[in-house]
Formats: sequence, structure tokens, C-alpha cells
Amino acid sequence: MAHSVVMRLVASAYAMAEKAGAIVRRVLQSGELGIVEKTGANDLQTLADRLVQQSICASLSKSFPKITIIGEEDLPEEAVKEDLIESGQSEDILQKSCPAEYSALKEEELVVWVDPLDGTKEYTEGLLDHVTVLIGIAYGGKAIAGVINQPFFNYQLGTESADMGRTLWGMPGLGAFGFELQEVPDGRRIVTTTRSHSNKLVTDTVDAMEPHDVIRVGGAGNKIIQLVEGKASAYVFASLGTKKWDTCAPEAILLAVGGKLTDMHGSALCYDANVKHMNSAGVLATLRNHQYYASRVPQSVLQALKP
Repeated sequence: MAHSVVMRLVASAYAMAEKAGAIVRRVLQSGELGIVEKTGANDLQTLADRLVQQSICASLSKSFPKITIIGEEDLPEEAVKEDLIESGQSEDILQKSCPAEYSALKEEELVVWVDPLDGTKEYTEGLLDHVTVLIGIAYGGKAIAGVINQPFFNYQLGTESADMGRTLWGMPGLGAFGFELQEVPDGRRIVTTTRSHSNKLVTDTVDAMEPHDVIRVGGAGNKIIQLVEGKASAYVFASLGTKKWDTCAPEAILLAVGGKLTDMHGSALCYDANVKHMNSAGVLATLRNHQYYASRVPQSVLQALKP
């Protein structure tokens, strides 16, 4: 059976995400995080960000030379060590049949958005469950597949590092895997929002949703996982701050289970290779009832956040 390019790419991205998780754990265990401030104390880069981006991007371009790869970190061109290259693929994913609309896509039509370590600040502070590795695949400007690795899933159990971490993936038209889909019970409105990048627009918008509860955590990938596991019903972030690599993989997984991710105006995000990276009109993501949340966004916020 000849596998479609997309299924081969997702199967490879899965193996790359697993390797990335191991790198992130290894850097933490070494105690040498190698922290660099990019634009300030809230915008950090560690050795893990650098190694994971090298690993994923070099592995992708070796196996899929014609795809466009856009990673968060600006790294100098340098030879990547052989032990960072991952050439394996998930057999489970290769066994699945590709949704018809993606089966004939070519490498050069695909864009891969990579966030090597989402929640870097939390990583440096020891809030390890907030940390994810994000690999999102886009075609025609839309997120069509996503892989998320959570390197420290279960770390509170004190498990051996071999058992730590998990990889979630999803594809609209096929489904989502690696977690158990749950919804917030009884229509409760639980809003998850930013931990370290708040401002008046952000808090005004959260208040306007009339939530029963608000959770403040790091990482966009982490917040989408909360939505699909029933810990939160909406991710509301009325601000600049997230970039396309933060939202592409999570959006694909959310779409695969019937959820939705837009800007604060309710407009779709575009993941073409030439788009600007910043999600300048904010992010609104839900598993259900997107319309309710979109309709509550204050007019002042809509005026302040231009796409």
C-alpha cells in the first residue's frame, strides 16, 4: 500500500515529537538549561528550544525536502549532529487511511509550523506540565494535522522518565488520538487564559464570558489539551502574543474533535507560508459553543485588536 505524503509526514512528525520530548527531559535532567533572553524576561530560549528545533527541522527536511518548515527560533545555519536526526515513523499512523481530500497532496503544497518548546518560561520555572512540543501541518492556509508532545505528562507521579510524557495527534476527517476526549460537565463555563502575559483587554474579555471559573496556565498547546480533556470550555486570549506555530498543531487536533479556533473576531487563522507570524487579533478556542463565546467579546476589544 502506497502511503500518501500527508500520512507519511504525520507518522514522521509523531516520531520526531517523541524524540523531542526525550531531548526536553534530558536537558532538564542535566540541569544546564542554557537560558537566553530573546526580547525580555518573558521571552526566553533554552538549550532545549534550540536542540529540539534543530532535531525536528533537520529531520523533516531530510525526509521531506520540498516542504516549507517554519520554526519559532532563529538559529544560525550549522550542521546538525547525527544523533538529533529522527528517521522513524509511527506504524500506527501509517496503518490509518488518509482522508480523501488530502490523499493527493504534494510535499511542496504543505507548510509545517514548529514550536520546539511551547511554555519555555514555565519550563525554566519548573511548571513542567505546561510544556509542549508542537508540530502543525497546514495546506491551503488551513491546519490539517497536528502533533503535540507533552514531555512531562505524569511527572507528578514520580514515574521513571521512560514512562513520562505522551504524544497526542489529530487530523480533521480522521480523528484525534493519544488522549480521552472529555467535555466540561453540565455546561459550566471554565475559561483558561494566559499566566504571564495578561493585560486589561485580556481580563475584560475573560470577565465578559461570565465564567464560573478561570484557570491561568502557560502554553497554548497546554490550554488546548485542557479543552479536549474537559478541564476548560474556552481558551480566551484577547491580545497579541501567540504566533502561528503556537496555534497550528492545537487547532488541527481541536478541529478533529469538532472544536474551533479563531481570532477574537471569529475569523479563521491562515497558515500559509507567507503570512505574518503574530496572531495579532488574539485567540479564541472552544470544544463546543464557540458562538456563545465569540458573541461575548466586548466591542472595545474588537476595536483594539485588528487582524
